[in-house]
Amino acid sequence: MAEKPLVGIIMGSKSDLPVMEGCTQQLEELGVPYELVIASAHRKPAVVHEWAESAADRGIKVIIAAAGKAAHLGGVVAAFTPLPVIAVPMKTSDLGGLDSLLSMVQMPSGVPVATVAINGAKNAAILATQMLGTSMPLYREKIVELKQAMAEAE
Repeated sequence: MAEKPLVGIIMGSKSDLPVMEGCTQQLEELGVPYELVIASAHRKPAVVHEWAESAADRGIKVIIAAAGKAAHLGGVVAAFTPLPVIAVPMKTSDLGGLDSLLSMVQMPSGVPVATVAINGAKNAAILATQMLGTSMPLYREKIVELKQAMAEAE
């Protein structure tokens, strides 16, 4: 039986999947169970709303949302959930991802969204695991081990 997901990953398009594989691979290496859904805030708003609103009830503790251009999926998700949301701005052909980044870091007061670097999928996974580690010692230890491994590799 698979473990109940603790991290919810949502992306606006299948085209985001190659970048977001860095996120899923990192979560797997850290032993963090996750679920993944593809749903655009603009093309499937009802799906995004229902998924985000029900995430906490499904046992999700942290959400990672990836989108490109000015499609700020993370902000939409944050409007419907009490959970922390981490946005991953996707690199775009038009403005290189600056459009994505700016839409994600300019959230109105009261609706925070943490934002990692453009295409920063791996960092989103690490940050989500650190958030889990604030109340789950297993994941705090996984981060300690990751940091030790990085220090030894230098």
